Amino acid sequence: MVHAPSAWLLSEAAAPESTGSSASYGDGDLAASSEEDEAERTRLIALVELARGGDTEAFGLLYDHYQGAVYRFLFYRTRSVPLAEDLTSETFFRALRSMSSFRWQGKDFGAWLMTIARNLCTDHFKAGRTRLEMTTEDMGQHDDATEGPESAVLAGLTNEILLTALKQLPDEQRDCLIMRFLQGMSIAETAAVLGRSDGAIKQLQLRGVRNLAKLMPEGLRDR
Repeated sequence: MVHAPSAWLLSEAAAPESTGSSASYGDGDLAASSEEDEAERTRLIALVELARGGDTEAFGLLYDHYQGAVYRFLFYRTRSVPLAEDLTSETFFRALRSMSSFRWQGKDFGAWLMTIARNLCTDHFKAGRTRLEMTTEDMGQHDDATEGPESAVLAGLTNEILLTALKQLPDEQRDCLIMRFLQGMSIAETAAVLGRSDGAIKQLQLRGVRNLAKLMPEGLRDR
């Protein structure tokens, strides 16, 4: 698994433009967090503001909070533990280098991280630096339950069948289903990452689940 932020990662925060920790960004009213607990939302927003000003300890706490979700997304995309770990580290490295220029723009910080992760994953495979590594390890530890009819389709698939089927979907459908039903992200959060409207995500989700159902073996289709 990905571990706590290393010294080399945090040391990269010493960028000249990050020195003014009391800098005014003018977009504080757009700050948003998807956490249900009000105290936790307030805490995370405050940590982001501190990290934007160059506070590496605050960034480390943000890493602790978000790295699990980023890792799981990348694991489902790559099907490789080492590659998911590498891309998770790269996601936070890039986020750290960009913290001083981060703007809320009505977007949750977690969605911003997920966008970075998704772009890195896409770039990695486009560049052809490596082939997908197949893994047969137990996926149970990575699964997040999500209620609803679509999750019933996913529940009918074994981990191996699910990963194989997801790989065959168009990129946006695959990413939508990973975020919604394996990550447990909301419609709004998924829309923010993919740059689509809530309605478009619902349609993307429906098409993805329908396509997954078509990829199910005959025995599972009848369940």
